[in-house]
Amino acid sequence: MSVPCVAVERERGETVRERLADADALDGDHEIAVDGDTIYIPVTDPDAAPADLAATIVERDAAERDRPRTPASILGYEPSLERLGDIVIVDEDDDERAREIAEAVMASDVPCETVLNRASPIEGELRVRRWDVLAGNGTETVHREYGHEFLLDVAEVYFSPRLATERHRVIEQVGSDETVVDMFAGVGPYAVPMAARGADVVACDLNEHAIEYLRENAERNGVADRVTAIAGDVREIAADHAGSADRLVMNLPHSADEFLDAAVRLAGDDCVVHYYDIQHEDDPFGPGTRAIRAAAGDAYDVTVETEHVVRSYAPHEYNVCLDVRLTRA
Repeated sequence: MSVPCVAVERERGETVRERLADADALDGDHEIAVDGDTIYIPVTDPDAAPADLAATIVERDAAERDRPRTPASILGYEPSLERLGDIVIVDEDDDERAREIAEAVMASDVPCETVLNRASPIEGELRVRRWDVLAGNGTETVHREYGHEFLLDVAEVYFSPRLATERHRVIEQVGSDETVVDMFAGVGPYAVPMAARGADVVACDLNEHAIEYLRENAERNGVADRVTAIAGDVREIAADHAGSADRLVMNLPHSADEFLDAAVRLAGDDCVVHYYDIQHEDDPFGPGTRAIRAAAGDAYDVTVETEHVVRSYAPHEYNVCLDVRLTRA
């Protein structure tokens, strides 16, 4: 097919391509071609190209670019989708629209075995939700994150792929000689990579299904010898591990403050606490800081090392993390 192309010397190709893209004149539906010392860059409209390139525009046959077929190209609009392993998650109140999206996902080039729609908010003490299976079957998948694999069932455990960057931020701080207690460990997205860095990790969760998956994930990632997985309330095991932790992960943002007495009991002489909270934008860090200081009392000096906004949670509310060092007084 003959299309207008900017023809310039090969060494100028990338610079010219960027200029055409900035001018919204780059034709992404056709392939860029090279012939000898000349590069031919297809443009959508010769009049849209920068004026100094007008004399370089020629007509030339160009192959159509092989583009992946997306759900948006099938539907004619961009649906809201979330990927978790080979599961695609939609969040639609309209059942007919949800099924339309699911059909488009399955017909597209998106790697996918199952499409789910959220059928309830996160519920109960174990923080799980109900799902409608729109396509495929089953709710178990393998999620890959920063070189690690996590087997999980979204109907049985809580897991958010949106927190991958935040988890990586914390995991990067872990030293190989540390003892870590992950107080609300889930399927191990903190515990497993921390153990992979050489730490010894005690990982606790009230959800027995999550602990089963955590043990499987520790084996899957070759760190089972450095992960102790415990099903139950972390407050009940604090006495057994008192004073042992060089680092504590408290990723239970709605109610982590209820576990601060246990955290102080678990803390060693010098311990970093990653405390997650959800607070109003007017004072996102103050309530957590005050709660930690109150729990530490005279036993520890408290230093807030990082105040970090993880993401917006709701209108005027933030999910935040406080990285706090407890040093025994």
